[in-house]
Amino acid sequence: MIHIRCSRHSMMPAKLSAVFIGAAGLALAGCGTHAHNSPAPGIPAGPTSSAQPVDLPPSSSMPPVRPASFDLGYQPLYPFATLADAQAWQGSHRRGGHQPWHLDAGQTALSFTRGYLGFTEIDRVMSSRFDADGAHIGVGDLLPENHPLTAAVLHLVRFGNDPDSPWEVVGSDDTTFSLDTPAYGSVVTSPVSVGGHVSTVEPAIHVWVRQLSSEAPLGARCCIPAEAGLNMPWSATVAFTGATEHVLTIAASEGGMAQGVERFAVQGVRT
Repeated sequence: MIHIRCSRHSMMPAKLSAVFIGAAGLALAGCGTHAHNSPAPGIPAGPTSSAQPVDLPPSSSMPPVRPASFDLGYQPLYPFATLADAQAWQGSHRRGGHQPWHLDAGQTALSFTRGYLGFTEIDRVMSSRFDADGAHIGVGDLLPENHPLTAAVLHLVRFGNDPDSPWEVVGSDDTTFSLDTPAYGSVVTSPVSVGGHVSTVEPAIHVWVRQLSSEAPLGARCCIPAEAGLNMPWSATVAFTGATEHVLTIAASEGGMAQGVERFAVQGVRT
């Protein structure tokens, strides 16, 4: 996982809980660029969905897609498992304009969140930042009274060397909720030990193990306890079966006060 640190108990008074979660939401949103409250149009439900057109040079001006030596440098989590898969889409898009949402980092991040992870409460891009490491996309939604909530900042990179290479989700930039164990890119077996840190007033942590080719999770663990407070540790073990791919995604979420998923983090591991 790529970590960027800014670094709930039921007996805590309701007023203090509200103050705490508001402060945590502001701290999380402050880790990226300024939030905006407009949902992204044409959000795809998954890797086969369509989205709004993206303007590109005519296909005749684009060089043909050729097998290339390319090192992603990260674990490919979504939407492509391999460079060959990414290049196959690239050729299809150049010929017929298929699935242009792969060229939009924000729509790719939302498709990963909603279509792959199943966090359908999260419906908009809250922030976007681009640097030498790729794209850092904050995803979230609006709580009651239009209070913005950034649930996670996802890290994406281009899967290829071309200007029209698609975006690939490779991890998350963790802040007040983290998934530190297992280490990013490490080899795991079942059951896998998971853990991290959380800052909240009433933790309710859920963990899933997923692979790209399977609609259902390979394993899950619910309602993992943690102490209320700032940067408190949490840990558990999760059993999983049916892994057939070399790369797995471990996703952890916490929530329950305002909605089911208030913050989440992902980790790319290997089998």
